[in-house]
Amino acid sequence: MKTTTLLIGITLFSTLACKQTPKNTEKAKLKDSTLTMAKAVDFDTIIDGKKVGIYMLKNSKGIEVTFTNYGQRLISLFTPDRDGKFEDIVLGFNTLRGFQNAQEKYFGATIGRYGNRIAKGRFSLDGNEYTLATNNGENHLHGGDVGFESVVWDVDSHTENTITFSRTSPDGEEGYPGNLSVKVNYLLNEENELVINYKAKTDKKTVVNLTHHSFFNLKGQGNGTINDHVLMINADHFTPVDSGLIPTGEIAGVAGTPFDFISPKPIGRDLEIPNEQLEFGLGYDHNFVLNQDPVNDDGLVLAAKVIEPESGRTMEVYTDEPGLQFYGGNFLNGKKGKGGKSYDFRGAFCLETQHFPDSPNQENFPSTTLEPEEMYTSTCIYKFSITE
Repeated sequence: MKTTTLLIGITLFSTLACKQTPKNTEKAKLKDSTLTMAKAVDFDTIIDGKKVGIYMLKNSKGIEVTFTNYGQRLISLFTPDRDGKFEDIVLGFNTLRGFQNAQEKYFGATIGRYGNRIAKGRFSLDGNEYTLATNNGENHLHGGDVGFESVVWDVDSHTENTITFSRTSPDGEEGYPGNLSVKVNYLLNEENELVINYKAKTDKKTVVNLTHHSFFNLKGQGNGTINDHVLMINADHFTPVDSGLIPTGEIAGVAGTPFDFISPKPIGRDLEIPNEQLEFGLGYDHNFVLNQDPVNDDGLVLAAKVIEPESGRTMEVYTDEPGLQFYGGNFLNGKKGKGGKSYDFRGAFCLETQHFPDSPNQENFPSTTLEPEEMYTSTCIYKFSITE
């Protein structure tokens, strides 16, 4: 039974106790200091008439998150290991120029208007066909040539532990219909949760699928492969893809395949098993169909849980979205990032909460259509802890 199997996995995680960060003078100084290496001067410029800057969130536990409003990007995220040592666990750059010139353009960014792929860059609404940029082979990826990752967002509010970004994507931007007004709020709470709340309104029928695209390595950014991270994904099914990574429309079971993460296992354990889906993605780059339980106190599903055994750093993902894209860093190729560290093949993972890829062209997938009288909402939580 799926529920029994999942509960066994969750029980395994829950029996591992968490240590408190040592409360010595050195750790106290760490908590009071700025951990990020990003400097305001390296982001201080004007793009399309809007000022670019960096913004920090902190909590009393020492967790520190830094953003820039260029692409609404998460620049750094410092969390402690079981010995209280803080490391930055997301890939990226400490300068605006680094992000602008990067081969990998999505590090830490908010993705829109449509996260993931749309087949051949086309979809129809009410008999009207819309044509989008084909920026991923013959397909459309992550909003197009100039998606949400490549524009400057307004900062509506910023406190010690919250920040709200907004912008209006104009009618026709990257081919999408409607003026889409978007607000995204981040809260870093005392439970070490980074809570992301998305809202959007349109004045014309359109499609929307927003997500967050941080590349995580719980050993610390640039500190080797993530194949030994232990991963649980709360999904009995996934959506197989063709060679262009477009879903075929099938909802397939994970049982007996390398895509079965119901019981926690190292990410790299099954990567060498002969499997057409792994060949298409060069590894894992697939949408998982999330189960609907267990949920937290807010009714959000536990989508995934990751443990890095050496450091004890642990991350849980909660969401109200039906899908989760798991990407295993298959296109990282050794380019340098923060601190001159090499971002090698499978040196990071992404867990992107979402509706399914190509939903506008797949009638059996949950709809991503947004009507003018509706409000788009989505929530993602990344929760950080320490495991013995």
